[in-house]
Amino acid sequence: MSATLTLPNDEAAILARAINPANWPLSAEAAEAFLKLKLADSDKARMDELAARARVGELSADEELEIEDYRQAGCQSRQFLASR
Repeated sequence: MSATLTLPNDEAAILARAINPANWPLSAEAAEAFLKLKLADSDKARMDELAARARVGELSADEELEIEDYRQAGCQSRQFLASR
């Protein structure tokens, strides 16, 4: 019986594959520009809202998936920047 590796296809995973440094060169200047990227105010507000609901145990199933997507996007961004 052979095992098949299935890659996730959520937005964070797709973005991580697209910006994989093995796929294209990135200068130090470009990497520094990435460090200046910031979340939109609406995303910050939504993350705060989800975090507050999570602290009191009130996240719906959809919100749990949404907060995980935010977490994954952050992790993928940090991994990308650390690899440069």
